[in-house]
Amino acid sequence: MKNIYIVFILFLIGSFNTAFAQSGILAGNVLDGEYNNEPMAFANILVKGTTTGTTSDFDGKYQLELDSGTYTIIFSFVGYETKEISNVVIKSGQVTDLDVTLSSNSLETVVITQTVKRNTENAALALQKKSATLLDAMSAQTIKASGAGNLASAVKSVPGVSVEGGKYVYVRGLGDRYTKSTLNGVDIPGLDPDRNTIQMDIFPTNILDNIVVVKSAAAEYPADFTGGVVDIITKDFPTKFEASVSIGAGFNPDMHGKDNFLIGSGSDTDFWGYDDGTRNVPINRYQRIPGTFDNRNLLNSLTGRFDSELRAQEETSKPNFDFGFTLGDQFEVGENNKLGYMALFSYKNSTTFYENRVDGAFSIDALDKSNNNLLADRISEGREGINNVLVNGLAGLTFKTQRSKYKVNILHIQNGESAGGIFNQLVAGGGSGSGSGLEPISKDAITYTERSITNLLINGNHRFGAENDWTFDWKLSPTFSKVHDKDHKVTPLQETDEGEFDISPSFATFPIRIWRFLQEENWASKFDFTKKYEIGGRPAKLKFGGGYTYKFRDFSIDDWTFQNNEPVADGNPNNFLAPENLWSRDNPNGTNLVSTDQFNPGDAYEGEQNIGATYISNEFNITEKLKTILGLRAEIFTSYYTGRNNSTSEDFLRRKVLDEHDFFPSANLIYALTEESNLRGSYYRTTARPSFKEASFSRIYDPITDRLFIGNINLVPTYVNNFDLRYERFGEGGEMFAISGFFKKFKDPIEQSFFAQASTQLTYGNLGNADVYGAEIEFRRNLGFISEELSNLKFTLNASYTKSELTMSDGEFDSRVANARDGQTIERKRDMQGQAPFLINSSLNYTNSDLGLQTGLFFNIQGKTLQVVGLGGIPDVYTKPFESLNFTFNKTFGENKRSAIDFKINNILGAEKESVFESFKAEDRVYSLRQPGTEFSLGYTLKF
Repeated sequence: MKNIYIVFILFLIGSFNTAFAQSGILAGNVLDGEYNNEPMAFANILVKGTTTGTTSDFDGKYQLELDSGTYTIIFSFVGYETKEISNVVIKSGQVTDLDVTLSSNSLETVVITQTVKRNTENAALALQKKSATLLDAMSAQTIKASGAGNLASAVKSVPGVSVEGGKYVYVRGLGDRYTKSTLNGVDIPGLDPDRNTIQMDIFPTNILDNIVVVKSAAAEYPADFTGGVVDIITKDFPTKFEASVSIGAGFNPDMHGKDNFLIGSGSDTDFWGYDDGTRNVPINRYQRIPGTFDNRNLLNSLTGRFDSELRAQEETSKPNFDFGFTLGDQFEVGENNKLGYMALFSYKNSTTFYENRVDGAFSIDALDKSNNNLLADRISEGREGINNVLVNGLAGLTFKTQRSKYKVNILHIQNGESAGGIFNQLVAGGGSGSGSGLEPISKDAITYTERSITNLLINGNHRFGAENDWTFDWKLSPTFSKVHDKDHKVTPLQETDEGEFDISPSFATFPIRIWRFLQEENWASKFDFTKKYEIGGRPAKLKFGGGYTYKFRDFSIDDWTFQNNEPVADGNPNNFLAPENLWSRDNPNGTNLVSTDQFNPGDAYEGEQNIGATYISNEFNITEKLKTILGLRAEIFTSYYTGRNNSTSEDFLRRKVLDEHDFFPSANLIYALTEESNLRGSYYRTTARPSFKEASFSRIYDPITDRLFIGNINLVPTYVNNFDLRYERFGEGGEMFAISGFFKKFKDPIEQSFFAQASTQLTYGNLGNADVYGAEIEFRRNLGFISEELSNLKFTLNASYTKSELTMSDGEFDSRVANARDGQTIERKRDMQGQAPFLINSSLNYTNSDLGLQTGLFFNIQGKTLQVVGLGGIPDVYTKPFESLNFTFNKTFGENKRSAIDFKINNILGAEKESVFESFKAEDRVYSLRQPGTEFSLGYTLKF
């Protein structure tokens, strides 16, 4: 029966291809040159000399099936100039793509592109040129040329954009707190919901149409961004049948094929990114743990329910691999209606191995101000193996009539990350800055984290009015995310002078097992009305609308600790919970659960946020060349906290932490210097709000680094006034030049810092006021002006320089003065946390469409950045520059170039990712060091 289905499917595909081969298709977009190249619905497309034709649909798209031959195509719309395009060649079995811009201005030209829709480089530049706000766009075509396998790798090429930790987008060097990420225009939480941006590495590039980075605000955008809004635009359904499959593999000599790779044993479903229940909590969080002189049988039974694997297994690390498919089509349904569908799936299994992972905690000498050397509080070195599984699925249906479009998309992302490590640590016994002796600790760790996001987008677009001059767009998008840390096992043992290994809670924690559960709901909705009209004979546009977002989070931690009174045999933690070594009446020194460690309500919390917004904006031309966009946005933000203050044992039930009613004005001016160049200026007010975790009393412990996060219930939002100025010039063939300047004034920026005398305790605070100013430059140029032989070679460069100055609060300044070294002068101003001083992205691309060849070199670097603010006796932590050089090669071949191979080399220079403590006249000491090595990958794609 299974073979019959396969034959039937192959027959359908073959029948389709045969029917399609008898004719060709003309397809493309009709754009409105009078209104920022927006889609023009209901335009007429006619084959000259015949009655064959069609009209553009709701999105300005059209499709016309024609016999092989050469035609003249006429495009027309009432009140607009009629365009005739001659010598349009239709070939059997192929799609000829033709996009046209209609305008009442006779100087407007016809745009003919080689690919359908708005996912080409020229289309992205046209979007930038005509945009009412300052933005940068990256098309699917450009993403493909870069060889990027995921959105995080691709977006680094956007001017002023960097990616921290391979995941989180920073715009203009500002931390991700000041960058907003949206999916198809709607807010979506990430796999780490404490960040304002979603992890960009979870989106494979095969689901993307465009990436749009908005850098100056307009009233319709949410107010909680300062650096930019990164809008991830997924593929729409195609105008014709499309299907593809892809496979790939990657090898890193520094990580793969290593027989000392570490990993814990898992469940049968780890391959698909989730645990099947193997790692579930073995006892109830409210289960009373008896003491050794209480219910002895129950204590032995409860202790024995925890599995005994506490040391990661050694095995050979495997190469990375991935596979995926795409599928999409549209159909005529009734008269002038279309139904489209798309489905995309991708799977990626990657292995990371750090043979020398380093983490450190250092402080200044609290007893001797003449000593500039940093004192070690904790040094950790060891091996860590990580296996990461990422599964993406996206499916959507679209129904279009002449006046309406309805879309339903569902996206699910599943991620499972298992890790194992063995670390040798030196721990100071006298606390930060004491300079006391270091004791050796061995630490074994096995961890597993399961993450998922499910997002549903229901979207409607409607045109109405006598001349279709009104549009109404609405979106409803619920998102459900979870992050479950399941059975984090950490076993620290102190090595004695005799070579034995004991539990030593005075230098390290008891052996611990941790389960953390974070679940969040995000209900987002928005609606927008647009009215096109004229002022003084010039086009104008009125927009108004609003939205409402509700967020709810539930977070809790379960942990259990263990003790025994005798050395662990051979220092192997697997012996710690072996059945024969458990506490019993006959083995009073054996391992048992610590009876005083129970579920702590102070480690759990619930949070709610409500964000209601309304806005109005008007876009109009003051003169023929000067366009103005004025807007005002109002937002009401409330945040509630339910939890316990561990310090006072006070409980809070839906305590209102924040209640803000704010107005956010914006103004954008665009002066068209010529047909191809603009001068832009803008002002806008934005905000940055603390996350649930930050504005809380929560205490979250990282058992591997021994760092403790402590919330700050007194945080207040940051408010920012922003100013931008930009000159831009657009040429042919994707060429452009732009130079920008910006200034941002921060009130109460939220920054990550240490506690004054604790190098392993982190928190967030409003640490002062800050100014940020900088400049950006972008340059794209075809090298054909040097020689005709170089016409397929393009050079791109974008760079930004940023200066940040934060005026410290009295508390921070006084603590720095009190701990200054002899001869050290403390300035009142310092760098702003998370602000990179410079960014450089450059590339050299070669494209030959006749050969089906694309190849390029891509370079990226970000300047030294303040990562964690030091307070009191703890110095500042800075990330060092990371020089990223990557190579990509793509070649299509076969009939109609339906097959393609990709070859990539990432991190050619083998750069290391390092953060260090910096202090007055002291040698830098490592806070964090990772060595990612160089990866070689090969992929194959087949299109049907």
